[in-house]
Order: sequence, then structure tokens, then C-alpha cells
Amino acid sequence: MSTLTFPRRLNVPDVRIDPQQALFSLSSFLAAAITLALAFAASMPRPWWALLTVYVTAQPMAGAFRPKVLYRLGGIFTGAFMTLLLVPNLQNAPELLVLCLASWTGLCIYLAVLDRTPRAFLFQMAAFSAAVISFPYLDDPASIAETTIARVEEMVVAILCVTMVHALLQPWSATPVIRARAQSFLGHARRWTAEAIASQHARLENEHRRMLAADVTELGMIAVHLPFDQRGAPATQRRVMALQQRLAGVLPLASAAANRLDLLRAGPGIAPELGALLEASGAWLQCGEGNAAALSAQATQLAVQAEDAGDWSGLLTASACLRLAELLDALREGQRLPDGIGEPGGSADAALESVPFALARDHGVAALAGLATAVAIMLYCAVWILLAWPNGSATAAFAALITCSFAAQDDPAPVIGRYLMATLKTFPLATLYLFVILPRVDGYEMLVLTLAPALLWMGYIQADPKRSPQALPMFSCFIVAMGFQARFQADFANFINTGLAQVGGIVATLAVTRLFRSASVVRTARRIVRANWADVAELADIRRPFRPARWTAAAVDRLGQVAARMALARGDSDLHAADGLADLRVGRNVIPLRRALSHVPHDIRHHLGTVLADLAALYAQRWRKGVTVPAPDALRAHIDSALADLLSLPAEDTRQAALRALVGLRCNLFPDAPPPQRVAAA
Repeated sequence: MSTLTFPRRLNVPDVRIDPQQALFSLSSFLAAAITLALAFAASMPRPWWALLTVYVTAQPMAGAFRPKVLYRLGGIFTGAFMTLLLVPNLQNAPELLVLCLASWTGLCIYLAVLDRTPRAFLFQMAAFSAAVISFPYLDDPASIAETTIARVEEMVVAILCVTMVHALLQPWSATPVIRARAQSFLGHARRWTAEAIASQHARLENEHRRMLAADVTELGMIAVHLPFDQRGAPATQRRVMALQQRLAGVLPLASAAANRLDLLRAGPGIAPELGALLEASGAWLQCGEGNAAALSAQATQLAVQAEDAGDWSGLLTASACLRLAELLDALREGQRLPDGIGEPGGSADAALESVPFALARDHGVAALAGLATAVAIMLYCAVWILLAWPNGSATAAFAALITCSFAAQDDPAPVIGRYLMATLKTFPLATLYLFVILPRVDGYEMLVLTLAPALLWMGYIQADPKRSPQALPMFSCFIVAMGFQARFQADFANFINTGLAQVGGIVATLAVTRLFRSASVVRTARRIVRANWADVAELADIRRPFRPARWTAAAVDRLGQVAARMALARGDSDLHAADGLADLRVGRNVIPLRRALSHVPHDIRHHLGTVLADLAALYAQRWRKGVTVPAPDALRAHIDSALADLLSLPAEDTRQAALRALVGLRCNLFPDAPPPQRVAAA
């Protein structure tokens, strides 16, 4: 009996097109087509510059590029003003002109890195617009005014076109991004918490910290952009800020619960009631089984019972239960808030209490970025002037553009290296278009149809988060190498010179970056850690202003900055000895102590003030020396005395909060110390 045989299926790759990414690419292409039409109709001298500005300005998320529009326009006009101020007056002193332009660029980058809000794009655009307008035309300073006006017109037309097209087509809102980031955070937090209460947190703790801190920091940055994204933004912004603060609280709460449970396991052991609670909480965290509100109430009740015992084991158990209850409440509230983002809820939103997201600004880090940028520009301009290289001005312009684009990063060298590779890979495509395809094209309509496949493909790559860093060098190489003009010009020598200028600018930037910036990642992380120590010392100093909410937001922001840099530090680096979460927990325990000062008797107030003074001195010493100085035994003795004093007072809310804060301080600063004798005997 014969059998039918069928040919084997070919292994055809599964090609899927994301509709949002395709819509973004189409929107950018339509903006590019309109920009080219206006540039050709107005006889602008360099339409290719306007076309490139379209794709530099476009951003995949609507909320990411709308707030930048006004700031970019302001930056363009500011950079043009500086060009007209410097070039005509210093045209006979090229060395001084380069020094002034480099200093201006470094100042703008300093302000951009320091600001970290949408305003940063004003300074960034002011920096490289001045450099890009000035450097290519230093050989002909007499026409700098006409050139500056032309560049400003081209960039303004491009920015307005891409803004209007994206606003009409609405590529997509920030709302899905916020929800996705919140859900990602909640998933990481639940996994980490489940591991922590099950004594498995050591294996993946650092990885979880990096992800959680990065998610919280990004939520805060998105909240800064939200007023420019959609209608009802104030209500939505309140909800995102409230969500960010609740999720930020998960970090110290989860680590504090894990810390107390570790001490209980290493000492008196975990009571059966607490063990059953941990098992039920783990089931809810991992599978969603059970009622989080009921588990939180059970944990609170167990904490009250344990605290009534008055001994150290009871205080540890109470602290663990309370942190677990607060953690469950924060996660439960965090799950509810994302559903209302983007949907103003009237009174529900008005009831949310939040403070603005406090960005941690470091003048030292910003000054380092600005100085490195200025030095880099001066070095490759010096090479250009000393060698009298004919294309050196174009190389300096490209180098300045790339340097300013990546100046905010600690180590831009890897990104610039990928920029170079993407540029080299795009040259064959530009060659094919310029010398094979475009000579057969006649008219604007045919030009747009011919460019559509390449620009739509690159725009789709730009919308893909994983591949978006490749898009800018591809657009830059493709558009600049062809140099669109009112009439087609295929000059091979000019094409090669332009390509060499681009590659030379990238290589020069890469070389300078490796010389001056590659070793700054760990140094930057140390500066951020020291800044956090200084803030904890200020928070504990009763002579300084008391702003607990802003301190918490800034501390979480710094934790996110350090966590991203810790991945690049060596395993034996002393940076790993600085536990950012422990410092965050210490700071949060300082807050109830300062609030309790006016609610306790004078002698106990003196003991609490001594604890705060010792804490301020400890963190000030860490800040001065730049290393994790161990806490002195005198501080432990003062904490033990304050604990015994507070246990002798009648139970009330302020006293209970201060008592729990002292337990937290002792656990964080002296995890290996024996139990306090006076408390253990109580």
C-alpha cells in the first residue's frame, strides 16, 4: 500500500510586525515627507539637515518628545545666538574661538546633566547646535549670519512638522509604558519578597535591587513628563507620583523584613504563628492565593502581641511583622493604582497624597561631564587646526554632535563604538541609493516613494527599544552621506570626504572618551553614595530642616543611580560594601525619632537626641572619608539605653513608632551584636 509523502516544511522565520512601531515609523516618514516638501518649496540651502532633524527629534513615546519641543526650539535659538556672538568677534583668533565654543558646550552639558528634567534638552540643544552651526563654517566667517539663519529655519521647520504629525496620529501614550513599568516592578517586588521571607534572598538580592530601583526611578521621571502627554495630566500625575512613592516604600520594607527574619533565624528562632503567617504571605506573593488585607491585619495583631512581651525576641518579631504588614499593604495598594492611570478619577485622585519626585542632583558628576566634553572638543579641534585638515571642520562638527549626545553617560565609549559599527553598516545602502537609484529619480513625488523603504525600515528600528540606539547613526549616515539638495548631485569625491568626516568624528570621539571617561563609572557611583551619606547626616541633625518626604524620594533616586552602576563595578570593589538599602532603612528610622522628640519626657528626649547626634556624626564621617566606617559601640549603647527608656513609658503611637525605629537602627547598624541586656531582661 503506497503512502503519500509531503515535502518537509521550509524553516521560514516568523516575521511579526508590531503595529505601534509601524505606526510610529509611518508618522515619522510622513513628517519627513512634509519637511522635505517645505524645504524644497522654500529653497532652503540644505534640505538634508531638516530631514535629519526630523528623525533626531522623533521619539517612540508621545510623552517623551512633546515636552522636548519647546525646550529644543529654545536651545536652537540660544545656540544660534551664541554662534552670532562668538564667531564674528573671534574670527581672527581661532584658538580663542575654539576655547570659547568648548567652554560654552561644557557649560551647557553641565546644566543638562545637573537638571535631569525635560529642561535638560534646552541645554543639550544649545550645546551642539552652536557647535554644529559654527565649526563647518569657520573657514568662511563672513557668511556666518546667513548660515545660522538657514540652519535655524531648517531645524525649526523639521521640529514643528514632526511634532504636529505625531500629535495628530498619536503613536501611543505614556500610559501603557507606566502600567508596564508598574507591573514589572510589582512582579520583581513580589518575587524578591517571597524569596526574602523564605530565606532565599541572598542569591538574587543584588539583581532584584537593580531592577526595582531602576523601575522606581523611571516611574518618577515619567511623572515629570506627564503634564505634556495627555488631557487630565494633573490627576494622572498625582496617581503616578502616589504609585511611585508606594512602590519606593517597598524597597526598604522588603529588605527590613528580610533583615529581621534573618536575625530571628540566627537567634531565638521564628515562632510557629509567625512561620504560618510567612507561609501564607508567600503563597499570596507567588500565586495570589489568600487575602492580603487579612494577612496584613493578622501581621499587625501578631506584632502587638509580641511587642507586649517587652524582650528583644519580641521586639524583633514585632518589627518583622510590622514591616511585613506595611509591605503587604504597599503591594496591595500598588496593584490597585496602575489600573486608574490615564483615567482621571475625580475625588479618588484628589485624595491621593504625594510630593513631587525629588531628583538627586550632583554638581560634581555634572561638572565632570561638562569638563570632559569641553576638553574633548578642544583636543580634536587642536588636531584639526594644527594639521590644517581640509575636512577637519566637518569632523569637528560630527564629533561635537556625538560628544554632546552621549555626555550624560558615565562611560559613553561602548555606545559610541556601536554608533560607529551602525554607521559603517549603513554606508553600502547610502552608496546604492546615491549612485544607482537616485540618478533614475525625477521629481519630489518619486524621491519620496524611493526613500520610503529605507526610511520606514530605519524608523521601525528606531521604535524598537532593543534596537533604537542603532537608528540615529543609520539615519545620520544615510541622510548626510547623500546630502539632499534642490538638484541631484552625485559627487563621489564629496561622498567619500563626507563619509571620512563622519567616521573620523566618531573615531576621534571614541578615542577621547576612552582616554578621559572610561574610568568614571565607579568614581561617579562613589560620589552618589557619599552624597547619600551627607543627606542622612543632615536628616539626623536636629539643627537642620526636617523634610522627610523629599529625603525619601531623593534617596530612592540615588539608589536607582547607584544600582545601575554597581553592575559595572568589580566584585571586590569597596563600592559593594556600601549598602544603599541599609542607608535608606536607617534614614527612614531617623524620621520617627525626630518626630518623637517633642512627645517624650525631657530625659528620654536627651537620650534620643544623643542617638541622632551619634548617627549624624557617623554618616558625616563616612562622607568625609568616603568609606563605610563601622558604627561605634557608643552608638549601640545609646540605642540600648533609649530602648529601655521607651519601654518604660505608657504605650502610645509616637512612643511605639520611636521604639520600632530604634529596633530598626540596631538591626541595621549592629546586625551581629548580642541582644541588649536591659531589654532582654525586661
